[in-house]
Amino acid sequence: MIEKDYIIVGLGIAGISFCEQLQKQGKSFIVIDNGEEGSTAKSGGVFNPTMLKRFTAAWNTSSFYPAAVIFYNQLSKKLQLNIFEETPILRIFKSIEEQNNWSVASDKKELQQFLSSEFLKNINATIQAPFGYGKVVGTAQIQPQKLLSGYKTYLQKKNELLSENFQYEEIQQNETGITYRNISAKKIIFTEGSKVVNNPFFPKQAIIGNKGEYVVIKASELKMEALLKGSMYVIPIGNDEYKVGATYSRDDYSLNATETAKEEILSKLKSFINCSFDIIGQTAGVRPTTKDHRPLLGSLEENPNLIFFNGLGSRGFLMAPLLAEILLNNLEDGEPFPKEMDINRML
Repeated sequence: MIEKDYIIVGLGIAGISFCEQLQKQGKSFIVIDNGEEGSTAKSGGVFNPTMLKRFTAAWNTSSFYPAAVIFYNQLSKKLQLNIFEETPILRIFKSIEEQNNWSVASDKKELQQFLSSEFLKNINATIQAPFGYGKVVGTAQIQPQKLLSGYKTYLQKKNELLSENFQYEEIQQNETGITYRNISAKKIIFTEGSKVVNNPFFPKQAIIGNKGEYVVIKASELKMEALLKGSMYVIPIGNDEYKVGATYSRDDYSLNATETAKEEILSKLKSFINCSFDIIGQTAGVRPTTKDHRPLLGSLEENPNLIFFNGLGSRGFLMAPLLAEILLNNLEDGEPFPKEMDINRML
């Protein structure tokens, strides 16, 4: 029998963050992941502590942001990969009113470090931005595929990854913890993202599928290095290629790219860029969202050794590092976490 402190099921940003916390506290673990791409792999990789529709700070940014910046910089050094690159966001202003709203927002304490008070003029003839841009700093591009493949390689070298489907029916619970096949552990941590709806121990009403799609284009004339935010994000990915999106479709767990989403993305893109481009791809992923837009941490009363770390929605890159620390401190030291994070609030 192999003895571990924890079994982790799923290796998106939640799983990676929890692995890192376990290593920091000297805990043993093994990850079980079947290699299927989830919302982390399909995301745009935009690291943004603000909400640019209404010029507000994302929930709990003052706590999540500094922890996440330290986490990604340390992880980049550890993996020897450039997975976190500070990149500004240029938010296209639609009107003078939006400029005024930005000015008011940039004076607020929680936004001062992110929203530049200086407006930028548009000098790119391929972009339609007659009212200019607001510049968001402290933002970054994360390379999701590079992060996932690099971390899997890292775990494989340490013999801490099983690349296979998890079989829920093979969990056996006892007074001291659980066993799964030939592995014994104190607890299982399910970091499965939207795939958690297939978990028989998970309360299905706690999560809402939110499908997002991106179109990948090649636009040789665009020449954008910053992240561009109009009615859609335009995310530079190198070689004059850009990821454009994303859409939102509630209660949809399918991973098929749709013509409807493609048309929506292209229609919005054409409203603020006027250069030619070629469509070279389309991707779809499902965000694990909740009704109140708060994460799901902890266990249910009937299965205290089966732990959930989910509900990160579209802010997973921002929230996961600190949430992993909060969750592990709860499990190891009994430190309570806020009720608004507790999975039991959804029952």
